[in-house]
Amino acid sequence: MSKIHSTAIIDKNCTIGKNVTIGAYTVIEGNVKIDDDNVIYPSVYIGGNTDIGKSNKIFSFSSIGAVPQDLKFKNEKSKLRIGNKNTIREHCTFNLGTKGGGMITEVGDNSLFMAGVHIAHDCLIKNNTILANQVTLGGHVTVDNNAVLGGLSAVHQFCRIGTLAMIGGMTAVENDIIPYGLAIGNRAKITGVNLVGLRRANYKNEDIMNFKNAVERLLSKKERASVSEYQDNKNNQLINSLLDFIKEDSSRGICQYEE
Repeated sequence: MSKIHSTAIIDKNCTIGKNVTIGAYTVIEGNVKIDDDNVIYPSVYIGGNTDIGKSNKIFSFSSIGAVPQDLKFKNEKSKLRIGNKNTIREHCTFNLGTKGGGMITEVGDNSLFMAGVHIAHDCLIKNNTILANQVTLGGHVTVDNNAVLGGLSAVHQFCRIGTLAMIGGMTAVENDIIPYGLAIGNRAKITGVNLVGLRRANYKNEDIMNFKNAVERLLSKKERASVSEYQDNKNNQLINSLLDFIKEDSSRGICQYEE
């Protein structure tokens, strides 16, 4: 049985699942669907065409499903979809998608969004990510599985953040960040690979060191190696992931390595 505070305002068109807690002065309007076992704290706004999966926690003063901050938006019936078991802390803003980005902003499962995170229109956030306090994503950004973005970092629209990448605090990202890469600075540069994350993911040390060498050679501003030199490296999953990432279409280009 759901527990809904008497001061909460819920539109008749909204669908609320089982065992959902909704705190005081929360407003839920539009075509919102909230699945089972969610906890929505006091003074949250949820609107638009928003679907929320199971077992999420949304803390006070967050705005979920408001119209995007895009001057081209013409009230098209776009969506926001949030998966399962996410934690969305205070003052987060997640915007609807737009016609120019496939009509949807999408968040996967098991991620932590610390206070003040902004997810702009048409972003795709995959699973098990951590976005620390005040991280700001421009429109159309993709954040892949297990990536970590440090506090106060900002990501330019259309950038891609690769799997298990780590972005240092207060970093300004204007190019794509490779899978497993470490990036920091204003503007961001690749300074190495996420050794701790790779070891925790049980990759072999030999594969990690070969991958590190490939990153330094393929992304160097000085003497850059050719992708073709690594095409036959079929046994190293890390290098193959890097090559696939480089070959994919990129609106912003790949962030370069600097010592």
